[in-house]
Amino acid sequence: MTRKSHWENSKRIETLVDGIFAIAMTLLVLNLSVPQLTSPVQDATIHSFLIDLIPKLFTYALSFILLAIFWKVNHSQFYYIKRVNTPLLWITIIWLLFVALVPFSTSLTGEYGDLQSAQIFFDINMLGIGLLSALSWYYATEKKFTVNEVTDEDVHRIRKRNLLLPAASLLAIGLTFISPSWSSLAYMSIPFIERIFK
Repeated sequence: MTRKSHWENSKRIETLVDGIFAIAMTLLVLNLSVPQLTSPVQDATIHSFLIDLIPKLFTYALSFILLAIFWKVNHSQFYYIKRVNTPLLWITIIWLLFVALVPFSTSLTGEYGDLQSAQIFFDINMLGIGLLSALSWYYATEKKFTVNEVTDEDVHRIRKRNLLLPAASLLAIGLTFISPSWSSLAYMSIPFIERIFK
């Protein structure tokens, strides 16, 4: 078997990534369910239900936006990555394992967001995604799997950007010891800080 046969086209990886993200982002909404209320139903009952639903809606929106950011980061990285070998393939697959876990960790925090263990599980899920994304880019650039047009500036800019989610995850874990319910606010800074590294 020649060395060339070990390479996989990165486009096939991107197709798999797009499919997993589409499923994970769709499954998030299943954490929201309409209650089965006995008649007659009054506006006050619906109003009370919607108020109680706010924590789940926040967790849903946060997870959806985070998944969108992860997808965008991966898309921007694979814009430069043109070759993939077996180790990089497995890094991506394990990364997708953590991505596919997001609907479950979101559901867990939606139900038990006031408990530290539930929030830490969510934060570890985010930390795994961030670290594996950073590892993927580091490995690909070290192995020179990128296109010739990529510059050292591009490499270092993306490496810095890949530190955002792990840093936010560690901050969120720290905040769970103060207030588990508010710890997820640490992730809301990511879209704003990301603009610095464009």
